[in-house]
Amino acid sequence: MSGLNVSIAFFLLVVSTCEMLRRLSKRLLSPGAYCCLAGELTGSLQLCSSCLELRMLLEIGPWGGGFGPDVVFTLLFLLFTVHTASLDGASANPTVSLQEFLLLESGPAATAAKLLAQAVGVGTGWAITKLYWSWELTQFHLIQNLIASECSSSIRTSLYHGAFVEGACSFLFHLVLLRLRRSRTVYRAPALAATVTFLTYAAVMTTGAFFNPALAVATTFACTGSSLRDYVQVYWLGPLTGMLAALLLHQGNIPRLFQKNLLYGQKSKYKIPKARLAHVEGGDERQKGKGEKSDPAPRA
Repeated sequence: MSGLNVSIAFFLLVVSTCEMLRRLSKRLLSPGAYCCLAGELTGSLQLCSSCLELRMLLEIGPWGGGFGPDVVFTLLFLLFTVHTASLDGASANPTVSLQEFLLLESGPAATAAKLLAQAVGVGTGWAITKLYWSWELTQFHLIQNLIASECSSSIRTSLYHGAFVEGACSFLFHLVLLRLRRSRTVYRAPALAATVTFLTYAAVMTTGAFFNPALAVATTFACTGSSLRDYVQVYWLGPLTGMLAALLLHQGNIPRLFQKNLLYGQKSKYKIPKARLAHVEGGDERQKGKGEKSDPAPRA
């Protein structure tokens, strides 16, 4: 289990380092620059490094370390809980940033800056993790370096089925995210972590269960077995379609594109108290009754 302890120490080091970078950049940068650039960059770096190490443990751990997938999924739940709680408003996910843009919560320039920062953060996390693996501190890393040049695509099913799986995972993730986005972090973080853990457990053997385009680029795009077009269709278009479907189901519309609610009826902005409504209806009935009595019957 010494190899697993080294990996846990790596997780702690990555999270603590990214947290220090967040606090330092928050002091030095303006709120806009911190939110769009520094926050997304550090969050993406933290997510990418942790995910690469977790996937290495998932692939090599059962036969190289003697522990099963339950250990890795437990680590995934704990890490994603910490990840969600420590992001400080960042998403580290391009589809979430695009969702905020479609909800009119972020402008075009801010969204473009977030996507750029996420790409840089994922690339930096990939480079740092590769450097860490090259030190071969454990037997896991030695094996990982030996098989790295022969990695195969994470798409282990047909192209359309893979796109559907990634889209379905993204749909469920964004639906939970939209439902809990106003909730307190103490409730939102474990709920999102449980959702991600369940979706990963259900789909990891089919597509890898990324439902994060930036994370998929760093993890599997360099592997052989699928073309760039296949990767884009499964890991970009699939999650994007799932996000749009979740947004439409939750909102009934997409505010950036159209305001008309296609799914849910519009409720009146002003509510009339029931007592007042009954009083008005009773008055109308009495006036109607008086009117009927005052009208003389026509004479023959």
